[in-house]
Amino acid sequence: MIRVRKYFTALITTLLFLNSHAQHFANSTNNYASTLDSLNYNKRISSANDSTPFIIGEIYISGNRKTKAYIIERELAFKRGDTVDLQDLVKAFRSGHDNLINTHLFNDVVVYLKGFRGYIADIEIDVKERWYIFPVPYLVPADRNLAAWAARDYSFSRVNYGLKYTHFNFTGRNDDFKAWLITGYSQQVELAYTNPYLDKHLKHGFGFSATYAAMKEIDAFTVNNQQYFINADTLSYAGKYLSKQFIFSLKYFYRPAIKVRHSFRININSISIDSAVSVYNPDYFNNNKRSVLFPELFYALNYTDVDYVSYPLQGVMFETGFQKKGINADVNMWQLYFKSTESWNIAWKTYFVTQNQTMLKLPLDQPFYNQQYLGYGDLYLRGLDRYVVDGVAGVMFRNSLLRELFNFNIPFLRVPSHNIIPIRIYACAFTDFGYVYNKNFTQNSLVNRPLYTAGLGLDLVTFYDLVLRLDYSFNQLKQNGLFLHIRNDF
Repeated sequence: MIRVRKYFTALITTLLFLNSHAQHFANSTNNYASTLDSLNYNKRISSANDSTPFIIGEIYISGNRKTKAYIIERELAFKRGDTVDLQDLVKAFRSGHDNLINTHLFNDVVVYLKGFRGYIADIEIDVKERWYIFPVPYLVPADRNLAAWAARDYSFSRVNYGLKYTHFNFTGRNDDFKAWLITGYSQQVELAYTNPYLDKHLKHGFGFSATYAAMKEIDAFTVNNQQYFINADTLSYAGKYLSKQFIFSLKYFYRPAIKVRHSFRININSISIDSAVSVYNPDYFNNNKRSVLFPELFYALNYTDVDYVSYPLQGVMFETGFQKKGINADVNMWQLYFKSTESWNIAWKTYFVTQNQTMLKLPLDQPFYNQQYLGYGDLYLRGLDRYVVDGVAGVMFRNSLLRELFNFNIPFLRVPSHNIIPIRIYACAFTDFGYVYNKNFTQNSLVNRPLYTAGLGLDLVTFYDLVLRLDYSFNQLKQNGLFLHIRNDF
């Protein structure tokens, strides 16, 4: 009787699981979040009184034309021969889906029970691979916008042009190759390769990169909380570069478990500036130097347990680490940091997300080159988008209340992997806080004081990790405005 009840329970659970996944595979709008949100696992599994475990049998994988099967299996919390309760297996399906989506290799993933052979459970994994090869022509004015370029009569001499070639999943092992060649107003040559899984146990990886860049325009200092650029044209240095740098980097990765990753990197940096830069800012480097050569050591510990790293709605992820720049008086800095994202589903289609970051640079006396903090890259307060805040210590808190408004697909190509473009749109209400301490460069009004902003916005999330944010925000300076942010981790 127990045996009959066991198979009856397993059959019902499997049918429910397969039905939900079949619907998802046919109508996928969730390439960026958990496909299993609609399943009430606890209620269904609690009806299964028989806790006799199953044995994992075959793991069938389909849709992976490029990606090696063992790279996919690396993201699963189970393997062939494991003994597992049905309830734990269903949880493992959710985890496996999220881990595979977060590799950035697939547009969609479905994990489900394929069938039973006695007490042996066979698993099916269907994936939709992304495009991996992107040769992109590059033609962009060096000016900050088209209006500024027009003021210079659309001069072609102020255009950067070239080719950016990126090959993701180069050998099917989630390894990446990149070759960039850009010339014109600025120059950049970059060659890089990263392979996170070098050994047979898929725990160790490596990478390297070499970058050369020469720029005719440079951020010399900060005035009124905004970057102040000087360029070769205004200085009558036609054809001359104000900054040149060469960086060679070696990387090592260690991933002992699914959710934990250690990253090590060592750089050799050679940076030089024109004498005009040191005239504008004698403290650009220490000791009024015009060129520096220094090593750089970086370590980071990452923990990731979220549904989708580019737009997390449920789960926790954090990163902590340190950076050591230089070994003498010319360049000498320790940087310690911690950042985290925590997300909760607080009601139907409603989420609360908090992002926190803190940083400390020692010693506190640092040249301008080492002062960047808020307003650079993804570290900004919404509402202070126009400004930068330099410093050697600080904190940032961004809090968002999200409500899903629309969830639909747009027909795309007649190929299974790209037959639709999934669209999700969220309403967002947010409030941000921050503080940046600056010991020496105190002439800007936003340093050494509490910062706070608030606003409303709309977020659009689609495939290839593309997130568009349109915010109407307010800040403590009694300013308001509409801002667009585009993020693409890919």
